[in-house]
Amino acid sequence: MFNRILVANRGEVAVRVIRACREMGIHVVAVYSKADRDSFHVRLANDAICIGNAKSSDSYLNIPSIISAAEIADVEAIHPGWGFLSENPHFSEICESCQIKFIGPNPESVRLMGDKSLARETMRKAGIPLIPGSRGVIQNQEEALRTAKRIGYPIIIKAKAGGGGKGMKVAHNDGKLVSAYLTAKAEAEAAFGDPDVYIEKYIENPRHIEFQILADQYGHMLHLGERDCSIQRRHQKLLEESPSPIMSKKLRRHMGEMAVRAAKAVNYVNAGTVEFLVDDKENFYFMEMNTRLQVEHPVTEMVTGIDLVKEQIRIAAGDRLKWSQDDIKSRGAAIECRINAEDPDNDFLPSPGRIEQLVFPGGPGVRVDSHIYRGYDVTPFYDSMIAKIIVWANGRTEAVSVLRRALDEIEIGPIKTTIGLHKRIVQSQAFQRGKVSTRFIEELIEREKAGSKEAKQAKAEAKAE
Repeated sequence: MFNRILVANRGEVAVRVIRACREMGIHVVAVYSKADRDSFHVRLANDAICIGNAKSSDSYLNIPSIISAAEIADVEAIHPGWGFLSENPHFSEICESCQIKFIGPNPESVRLMGDKSLARETMRKAGIPLIPGSRGVIQNQEEALRTAKRIGYPIIIKAKAGGGGKGMKVAHNDGKLVSAYLTAKAEAEAAFGDPDVYIEKYIENPRHIEFQILADQYGHMLHLGERDCSIQRRHQKLLEESPSPIMSKKLRRHMGEMAVRAAKAVNYVNAGTVEFLVDDKENFYFMEMNTRLQVEHPVTEMVTGIDLVKEQIRIAAGDRLKWSQDDIKSRGAAIECRINAEDPDNDFLPSPGRIEQLVFPGGPGVRVDSHIYRGYDVTPFYDSMIAKIIVWANGRTEAVSVLRRALDEIEIGPIKTTIGLHKRIVQSQAFQRGKVSTRFIEELIEREKAGSKEAKQAKAEAKAE
């Protein structure tokens, strides 16, 4: 087992990894930017090293600074968390060349799954169900139009090196396709430095279901069940749950087998997530593989009792997985809400500022993962997520009740947050019945706007009378 680990991240994920390390008796070293000097993860670590200015490019994405910090601290391994350098194969290669263990998959797997076009081709060869689409990168507008005609509208254009919804555009006809193609390429170039895009059939109103994978260095691989991540905005997840309300034993078994097969196709090691889209006829299609720990990993931890961060560390240290697939049992139901410093009533505009009011929920079945505290300054430099509420209960109906209660208890102010939006989500009949899709948030907001417009009109008419 490692004696010293550096956590190359910040915020809530850094806190999560540091806690796991300390429980395992591992000396943990934090890194921080000048803007994060007073952050909670810095307080929790045994040691902390400043790696640069507030901009991510000067700090958390600055590979030489992070490697220098690791060498100064004499660590044996680096945990990248999620985001930043977690899916950067060059970073993991540099770690290896410096004889520092990267707690994650090998660079080849990361590179293969990071190239979305190549990932599709790899999955096709492995027999994984794929959404109809182009066999590779779309070279020009004419090829885009031919591909769309072959597979039929609507289609979605995706960045080859994409993620997080960037470089993704939907088109319903030829007239919209050309502008969508050019816009997607421009966004992909700006976000990833790579303008290449490919095309897929757009599955309307699907469920977004992902399977958690664990794989050791000895070829042993298993899945820990699914998470339903359908509630999202602009391809950014807002709420996740396990088990999925649509999942049958047969479908779970089939999708789980395909998820493991997908990971085996790229010789995967460590924790990862295979993501699928599921249509209303329970057909499922490979979407992508995230080669890192996921933000929503606590949902799986709550229903399986397995600490995924500790397992990541053990696998990287050379331990074998101690379970077979038959050993993995899911118990009860878990739901996670991401609390972001954003204003949902103002097009989700970021809401930086000092937190002066803070009350976290508690009680049976409630877990809060966060890095904020009263007096903490939410800066505009990084991701807006400031907390996660995760609840567990014996069944979904009870878990929804626990979540509703937890959302009523939490207070964060005076900055704007998504707490109110989550309350509206939980109160909706569609959510309570488990009848959601990736368009749920868009439809919810449209209904609210229509209701508000009708109420204003009725009020004006009543006043006129």
